[in-house]
Amino acid sequence: MPDTPSLQAAFPQSRSQAPGVGFPHALIVGVISLGSGCVTDWTITAAQGKRNGECSQLWNLLDHFAPGEVVIADRAYCSYFLLAALSLRGIDFVMREHGARKNASAYSEVLGSNDRLLVWSRPTRPSWMSQATYDAVPEAMCVREVRDGERLIVTSLRDPSEVSADEVAWLYTQRWHIELDFRSIKCVMEMDVLRCKSPDMVRKEVAAHLLAYNLIRVAMGEAARPEGLDLRQLSFAAARRAAAMYQSNVRNNATTKNCAAARFLMLQQISYWRIPDRPGRIEPRAVKRRPKPRALLTEPRQRARVRIVKQQATLRAAVA
Repeated sequence: MPDTPSLQAAFPQSRSQAPGVGFPHALIVGVISLGSGCVTDWTITAAQGKRNGECSQLWNLLDHFAPGEVVIADRAYCSYFLLAALSLRGIDFVMREHGARKNASAYSEVLGSNDRLLVWSRPTRPSWMSQATYDAVPEAMCVREVRDGERLIVTSLRDPSEVSADEVAWLYTQRWHIELDFRSIKCVMEMDVLRCKSPDMVRKEVAAHLLAYNLIRVAMGEAARPEGLDLRQLSFAAARRAAAMYQSNVRNNATTKNCAAARFLMLQQISYWRIPDRPGRIEPRAVKRRPKPRALLTEPRQRARVRIVKQQATLRAAVA
């Protein structure tokens, strides 16, 4: 975000950066539908401070989940209290088990190869939780643990006759779609850098980006329906280009007939560009192209300007 006093107060920059050097940045936690790719809910907060972490922000969204839904998340959200809160609301979960948890003697029943039931005991009450909320949390919770290679996945779907271990493992692999969807939001929708200069306008800017993102997802759903395509087969970047072309056509030829033709053309273009099936694809989380060798600004810009002017004046005096 722009480096303004109001944004620095609401979304402080990293403590490791000197004043006047860094930029305000926020933490956004979003819930995305696996089927449609639409953002169903989200929160925005400062990226530092107590109760501002990802797991803490999900607590603010629990009331928006419906009983029977399944929450798929990574290990950062796999805490006893959060899983218990989901279970009390009738919400199932599939999450990767936190690496710090030890289950050597906790299992109660072996269901099969790499598949067992665990009984977790309630931890001590954390300082942020009220006594009444803590008392409402069950003293023990039974979860199912599925081993998929090196990953340990815990789920509330405990009956192997209804959901097999392979299906649990496959369902967790679908969690990667949220990483791709957030990449589309930040890169394709260009929301990685925000332009507004006040906290209220920043929240509106994020909401506008997510609204536009959801509208494009709706158009992708309409384009996929006639041919019975899976929405995940379609390219979001191509859909955004088609939507931009549709907007330009409507703006230049705003008649009912032309709008209908432009809409039909947009849906055809969206359904044409498809993502190939790439099972088991693995890519390193690194970039090959080297950035340009630019020096980093390690002091406020105004101070840097003054220093450059002094250096130029010294050089002119030396030449004279």
